[in-house]
Amino acid sequence: MNNLVIIPIIIPLLAGIISIFFLKHIVWQRWIGSVALIGTVLVSFYLLNQVYANGIQTLELGGWAPPFGIVLVADMLSALLTLTTSVIGLACFIYAFKSVGEGRERHFFYPVFLFLITGVIASFLTGDLFNLFVCFEVLLISSYVLISIGGTKPQLRESMKYILVNIVSSAFFVIGVAFLYAVTGTLNMADLSQRIADVGQTGFLTVLSIFLLIVFGIKAALFLYFWLPGSYRVPPPAVQAIFAALLTKVGIYAIIRIFTLIFYHQPDITHQLLAWLAALTMLLGVIGAVASWDVLRILAYNIVAAVGIVIFGLASFSATGLEGALFYLVHDMVIKAVLFLLAGAMISITGTTNLRKMGGLIVHHPILGWMFFIAAIALAGIPPLSGFIGKLLIIQGGIETEHYWITGILLLSSLLILYSVIKIFMNGFWGEQKLSRDEEKGNTKGLLAPCAFLVAISIFWGVGAEWIYPYIEMATQTLTDPSIYIQSVLNIKE
Repeated sequence: MNNLVIIPIIIPLLAGIISIFFLKHIVWQRWIGSVALIGTVLVSFYLLNQVYANGIQTLELGGWAPPFGIVLVADMLSALLTLTTSVIGLACFIYAFKSVGEGRERHFFYPVFLFLITGVIASFLTGDLFNLFVCFEVLLISSYVLISIGGTKPQLRESMKYILVNIVSSAFFVIGVAFLYAVTGTLNMADLSQRIADVGQTGFLTVLSIFLLIVFGIKAALFLYFWLPGSYRVPPPAVQAIFAALLTKVGIYAIIRIFTLIFYHQPDITHQLLAWLAALTMLLGVIGAVASWDVLRILAYNIVAAVGIVIFGLASFSATGLEGALFYLVHDMVIKAVLFLLAGAMISITGTTNLRKMGGLIVHHPILGWMFFIAAIALAGIPPLSGFIGKLLIIQGGIETEHYWITGILLLSSLLILYSVIKIFMNGFWGEQKLSRDEEKGNTKGLLAPCAFLVAISIFWGVGAEWIYPYIEMATQTLTDPSIYIQSVLNIKE
């Protein structure tokens, strides 16, 4: 056991609690949160290298051995996503200083932000299905607060939709967990995997897996994404970025985990369904992005398209496809965060989200413009940037498994993604100048440094793929061979 596994959860949790006692001292809240998130980044990086050097790290909470007690598990996938979450959380937290406004800051913004990071990281590190539900609720309750702070009419309308959808999906999650426990007698994911492998994945268990797919699909915006475009455009930019980067990714993580560790015995049913849902999600996402002239809606629909791309990598059920899915997943977390942060800076300057009312921003804001351009082409998968490697591997995986039509849809969606984000650049930055310096509604002071930090990480993720690939390969090995995870968690000696 390794107590290091719980520290990335404990640090933001304690920082959030401490921040509550400094409600009237905003500067102290900022310092506490910033130090905590820097600490979380450092600990997460150390944990990642511990997993790489020594294999899967576990911690049995309360000293209760699994499957009777809750266990935290840091395999390479969990460690990668934990580090990515902490890095993005730090960037968005610093961006919030100049963008959320004093009113939100005095209504528990920073403590709730830290609680959301706690819930996301705990979701990645838990090895128990019911505890995953608890962690989901921690991050969702935090997101309910963040999406509604401010009390504007659009916020209240969209937050009601967002909360209702997530309450229903959470209720379905509990029902699915209850049925699974009734059939198997356990909720420890490693033990579930072993028991189902021993008795076989019956028809009822396959139906139950599809039921859980619906639950996680709603949370991940897989096909059932109707709630996302409106909900993700009403909070302030720092919250939009953290939602875009993390919330749907927790749902994706859950789908990857259960369909590689627990329900992998009927791929002709479950994974084929995943493939067609991924194709539909890609198509509908890019259609929405191409059709819109609202900056935030274009980016929101691109979140949907990216969900389809990652899930197709999983659905191919090959090592190459999974490597591509994981590579693209981390890339998309970083790039979606930076695109929403950059869009927030654009909106701060122009006072509008309508592309037709923007233009020529690059004249006075060249750094902002060129950062957006780099992020846009990285999102589209232009080599050698980060989106290219993941998409290439996913395409190879699709061809290996003879998913030719869906691979074609992925290629088409990539072209449309490129069109949609270049449309923002051409109309927002490169078009006719609509505002003089004196007519600008705001400025970018304090907003560009966090964006530059994430753009640099994105560039490294693509250019430095040779150094990153061994970590992705190790994560994929655990996903394609569930016995590695099972033996580490249940302490089974070979």
